Amino acid sequence: MNQCDGLRGLGRLIDKFPDAVVIMVSAMGQKCYVLDAVKLGAKDFIVKPFAARDLLSTVMKHMYISGT
Repeated sequence: MNQCDGLRGLGRLIDKFPDAVVIMVSAMGQKCYVLDAVKLGAKDFIVKPFAARDLLSTVMKHMYISGT
């Protein structure tokens, strides 16, 4: 991301849209980074590289949970 890292962007997004369902996708898969993302409001986290089926199942899971 230009001028903003993913966690800062996530924080801004959640501040503005607290009900947003955010699934983080990043190559930064360290446990502390994932935990920080969840603490900031991410509903899930996918580490790159990932299989398309993993992305699809994660999105579908959260669509089902949120009722959309």
